[in-house]
Amino acid sequence: MLVVYRLSELESDAKYQAEDPVTLWVNKVGPYNNPQETYNYYSLPFCHPSKNPAHKWGGLGEVLGGNELIDGQIQIKFQSNVEKGSICAIELDAAKVARFTNAIENSYWFEFFIGFVGESDKNNKDKHYLYTHKNIVIQHNGNQIIHVNLTQESPKLLEVGKILDMTYSVKWLPTDVAFSRRFEVYLDYPFFEHQIHWFSIFNSFMMVIFLTGLVSMILMRTLRNDYAKYAREDDDLETLERDVSEESGWKLVHGDVFRPPRSLVLISALVGTGAQLAMLVLLVILLAIIGTLYIGRGAIVTTFIVCYALTSFISGYVSGGLYSRNGGKSWIKAMILTASLFPFLCFGIGFMLNTIAIFYGSLAAIPFGTMVVVFILWAFISFPLTLLGTVVGRNWSGAPNNPCRVKTIPRPIPEKKWYLTPSVVSLMGGLLPFGSIFIEMYFVFTSFWNYKMSWFLVIPSFS
Repeated sequence: MLVVYRLSELESDAKYQAEDPVTLWVNKVGPYNNPQETYNYYSLPFCHPSKNPAHKWGGLGEVLGGNELIDGQIQIKFQSNVEKGSICAIELDAAKVARFTNAIENSYWFEFFIGFVGESDKNNKDKHYLYTHKNIVIQHNGNQIIHVNLTQESPKLLEVGKILDMTYSVKWLPTDVAFSRRFEVYLDYPFFEHQIHWFSIFNSFMMVIFLTGLVSMILMRTLRNDYAKYAREDDDLETLERDVSEESGWKLVHGDVFRPPRSLVLISALVGTGAQLAMLVLLVILLAIIGTLYIGRGAIVTTFIVCYALTSFISGYVSGGLYSRNGGKSWIKAMILTASLFPFLCFGIGFMLNTIAIFYGSLAAIPFGTMVVVFILWAFISFPLTLLGTVVGRNWSGAPNNPCRVKTIPRPIPEKKWYLTPSVVSLMGGLLPFGSIFIEMYFVFTSFWNYKMSWFLVIPSFS
């Protein structure tokens, strides 16, 4: 299987001289069908280093992604070919065979970046073979590494008491690809052979816009005169009620339509958080288009976290304005809920997943130091910006702007059938839009990522 390694602990523009040592970092292992379940590379009885190996932690996003780089201690020197070098000899006992067998049956891959541990006999499922030779091919342009491939060879049967010699070979090849263009191999057209049905997506998008505009135009033409009539100050509500006694629809309840909801604090927080997340996604997409976030591992996660903290002003502004326009008085409570709703929800989910990961010894467990860093970002950037946005929103967009006056006494609401309750209406009303969006997004994601899970794992990073 063709794979790519992470090499070198030097900077991203690392330059080497002949015979300079090149560090090979090992990362993690886990079942292929569940990429989120990962463990330390040495949780399997591979060749363990004889001394404490060097560790390397990446940025915030890489740590949250569960990456822990360990010096593989395989001797590689720049432009120095190795016909067949020895890594170590593994003496198989019952425990090691059982662990390797379980890994092979569950299609465990390891990440130097990636490669399968072994294979099962197609004719006899009780026989399992472990790859014992790693063939490394490194392409270089002058004094810089451009591309690294790995193929695994020499599968050996797992048997108790057997000694397996783990070997490797290194071959250096020159290439004309410039160092600045080393990632273009993953962006080439043949790499994405699954085509997106762009015409269908464009057709659906234009249909939605057309129908939305048509419905909006009809509603605005119909409601404009009603708004003007119900907003007149010289008529009292009782007179207007008599005028519309023969009408139906929302006009019968125009005096209650814009009454503040019962859970105003929660609704304000949800609307503010939704506005922030929408802006966050748009901002990250623009940064990904303009920049090269795909180069650095964990860069997108780090960008999401930093941009979330910096866009907290938007959630405070939207939430504070909505809360104030509806006559809310406990604006501090609304501000605190807005600032903490999404982060604490993520923290709660992450805490449960982290507990499970720690119990199973998975690399997905987030270190305590990383959690402190994320909390500091929230406490000293996100929370103050939410407070500032709430204050600005209350003062700049907090004045009531309802098109109709609200009656002092609420109109009694009759009992509704079970199928007209908000939960059922929300479920049934959102089923069709969800189905349409899901189908389109399925084809989009399939076109980009179907059978391309390893694309995110094989991009070389020289950091």
